[in-house]
Amino acid sequence: MRTWRVAGAQGGRRVNADAVASARSASGDLVFALADGIGDNEVAATAARVAASAAVSAGGGAVAAVLAAGVALRALPAGDCVLVVAVPVDDGYEVAWVGDARAYAWNGAEVRQVTVDQTVAQYFRDRGVVVGPRLEHVVTASARAVERAGVGVVSVPSVASLVLASDGVSVPLAQLANILRYAGDPAAALVRATGSADNATAIVVEGAGVVALAA
Repeated sequence: MRTWRVAGAQGGRRVNADAVASARSASGDLVFALADGIGDNEVAATAARVAASAAVSAGGGAVAAVLAAGVALRALPAGDCVLVVAVPVDDGYEVAWVGDARAYAWNGAEVRQVTVDQTVAQYFRDRGVVVGPRLEHVVTASARAVERAGVGVVSVPSVASLVLASDGVSVPLAQLANILRYAGDPAAALVRATGSADNATAIVVEGAGVVALAA
């Protein structure tokens, strides 16, 4: 049985421009979306809310959900966000994303980031170039302008928990694993542990698939 928890904090920003949404899929399981508005204003916050709502209401797969969010954003006069969506499939989830909203998979023994940040820093890192930390938060793709080819997608089967998080949730993987292993409310514990000046939001879906661990 899948259970989920959500937590968020405004951090040092003037506005909390993170948003989450969920809705039942055709199979009766929950689709989850987490959006992080680009900017520290109400326009960004509105964009995140619109994108998350459109994504979970789209039907179909996770990529279609991200594209539906883009259509909804282009109907607004302004506003943009990054986005990660998890759509239930078989024993796990299909995850799609744009920008640096993230997903992590926990199998009961180790945790790994299953998304790849679409940022300037990651672009250069993939090419062996070290850049300054400021570029970690400069995205190369966003929900408003994304096309199908620009949407990241990955299948996440057989996991104990799935975490969706905005980039304000910034803890080492070892600490994230300890939180998922021991915390009664891992979403709230993640947000508390981050101490970020940015908005920080996490969704933790427990029982996200059938756990398969090596003996």
